[in-house]
Amino acid sequence: MAVRELSGVTKRHGARSVLRGVDLDVPAGAAVGILGANGSGKSTLLRILAGISRPSGGTVSGRPRIGYVPDRFPARQRMSARAYLRHLGRIGGLSTVDATARADGWLDRFALAGGPDTPLRDLSKGNAQKVGIAQALLCDPELLVLDEPWSGLDPDSRGVLTEVIGEVAAAGTAVVFTDHRPEAVRALATRSHRLADGRLEPLEAEVETCRIVLCDGESVDWAAQPGVQAVRPGHLDVTLVVTVEARESLLLKAIQQGCAVLSVASR
Repeated sequence: MAVRELSGVTKRHGARSVLRGVDLDVPAGAAVGILGANGSGKSTLLRILAGISRPSGGTVSGRPRIGYVPDRFPARQRMSARAYLRHLGRIGGLSTVDATARADGWLDRFALAGGPDTPLRDLSKGNAQKVGIAQALLCDPELLVLDEPWSGLDPDSRGVLTEVIGEVAAAGTAVVFTDHRPEAVRALATRSHRLADGRLEPLEAEVETCRIVLCDGESVDWAAQPGVQAVRPGHLDVTLVVTVEARESLLLKAIQQGCAVLSVASR
């Protein structure tokens, strides 16, 4: 069952279309990854998912409890990290004791430099991001919305965040995150999408390929052979870009046709 669903969602800023007919359902326990370049509309889409922004058209359904990490966490405040999180926890319905314990637990897990009593305005970008992630997790959200959440984090904290996303999704929380790295999206997401030109499409699995260089032999219509993705004729040779899965059968065919195999290399 989807905890949040977008149907035909559009967003315009003046005459510019940022989102065009976006459909997205986010089931409980899913980790939905959205890949996109800077300026592709990822942040706009996530603000709509989080209920921070309204779409220009289409519908948004579902009323889950939401934890949201924006692309830039506003940390220019005098409160300490602990006091800030305790305050948000109280607003979210937690007791002072519970809010403080949860705040300290998350800050300890992400190893906040300077400790929980450090004023927010004194934190580095990476440590401010840790507080931003902690506030989103504080009240056990049913939908966790993360905009480029690894940005600014040190390597250890990136690993912790990846672990946390897996843990909360396994516990039933729906997670939506954005990133600009295809490998990160594919590695963590149970559902992967690409946002480009305002349209959201499934992110196709990347097919591993290799390059085979041949010469001589009988004439073969290599472009018609299964697994051949590209044919690049040279002066005395021909280069084939083929899927790794089809490599052995294509090499066998080349040898049977009397071709000399000059090289085989991964792309």
